[in-house]
Amino acid sequence: MSKSTIEWTESTWNPVTGCNQISPGCKNCYAAVLSNRLKAMGIENYSNGFELTLQPQMLSIPKKVKKPTKFFVNSMSDLFHKEIPFGYIQSVFKVMIECPQHTFQILTKRSDRLRDVQGSLPWLYNIWQGVSVESPEYFNRIDDLINTDAKVKWLSLEPLLAPMINLPLDGIDWVVVGGESTPSKAKLREMGTNWVRDIRDQCIDKNVPFFFKQWGGINSQKKKNGRTLDGIIHDEWPQQIVNNTLLNGGE
Repeated sequence: MSKSTIEWTESTWNPVTGCNQISPGCKNCYAAVLSNRLKAMGIENYSNGFELTLQPQMLSIPKKVKKPTKFFVNSMSDLFHKEIPFGYIQSVFKVMIECPQHTFQILTKRSDRLRDVQGSLPWLYNIWQGVSVESPEYFNRIDDLINTDAKVKWLSLEPLLAPMINLPLDGIDWVVVGGESTPSKAKLREMGTNWVRDIRDQCIDKNVPFFFKQWGGINSQKKKNGRTLDGIIHDEWPQQIVNNTLLNGGE
């Protein structure tokens, strides 16, 4: 576990590390760059760099944290990667169920596997399941998410690479938007200001909480670029984060 600077979470929890690219949103993956840096530093969990690696010694970490915490699950991987055994995914879910004091935020680009296995997983309100969607070409991920039994469903539109006209928001509890960022010196793809405004307006129309994470950039640019939209910081959250009963698994 480590404290996170990601605006929508508090800590990261990585019971799996490593992944591989499957769509354009992966091109400048921060996790790949960071994994290889951590390997070069001799950090044991990253001895395989960005190769997919189960980290069972990390499973118990949330149980050791008493203070209610928002955990980004597998910030350095994808829990629904095809090479992760389903039994291991169940082990991760078991920990989340046993820690109702915490909120677990999961993101996947592999919504097809999520769709296929979700019916055999336990879903409580402290498990927020999301999909990463970088362009309308991947709206199918949203369809897969909506058709799961997850109690809290959210979208991470980061890196936002195209306008999101007619974004499917029925059944969605939260939308996070962000521009591309990376700790490397890669050439980043710009995000249109009007793309963000349009998503904000669609969320308002559908009464979906909207969170604007950042304009993006390389590390030295991100703070300068900021995260205000038309002079406003948008930090809206799913209603469940306000309702402690729901966060503790109530109906």
